[in-house]
Amino acid sequence: MESIKLFRNYLNKFTDLTEDEFDQNLLSSCKVRRFAKKEHLIKAGEVENHFNFIIKGLIRKYYKKNSHEINTQISMEGHLILSQESFHSRQPSEYFVEAIEPSTVVSITHDDLERIYTSSHRMEHLARILITYAMVIKDNWQMQLVKMTPRERFLNFVTRNPELMQRVPQKFLASYLNIKPETFSRFKHLLRGHTKKIS
Repeated sequence: MESIKLFRNYLNKFTDLTEDEFDQNLLSSCKVRRFAKKEHLIKAGEVENHFNFIIKGLIRKYYKKNSHEINTQISMEGHLILSQESFHSRQPSEYFVEAIEPSTVVSITHDDLERIYTSSHRMEHLARILITYAMVIKDNWQMQLVKMTPRERFLNFVTRNPELMQRVPQKFLASYLNIKPETFSRFKHLLRGHTKKIS
């Protein structure tokens, strides 16, 4: 139940959801799923059927381009992850979603979520807020990729996500930041001086 409580606390960031409302509308649809390191939550070609909130662990979303894996999302505890396009369109996913570490998620299926939407205006409103929030984050990140230099992206990411620098393999971070691996390695020498400057 601790996993479910964490998910409820997350939803309360967006709306004042009482425990009774959560229990009546959401509890029966929440399923705790566990994945081993390198296990896929979904593979390209499958239809995404789960809306996932990360309770424990680290998960990435990526697609394959020739022999390369291009990471588009790396998320840890307290964040949502899924193949959004596939989930909403009901078309096969172009993305893989894979656990970087052993991970635990709370998941709600597409059918259950549709039922929740129709159960009350409050639930429909909450769903709209969550979808909008995810879209804004995605748009902000795409804007950073366009407007920031590789160095700026690197420093911005490091200052905002120091823990991920320790937990995520360097090749995944380089891909996510759209920085060549050798350039990423050169940027790492900036960390010590930059950390001193901001402290």
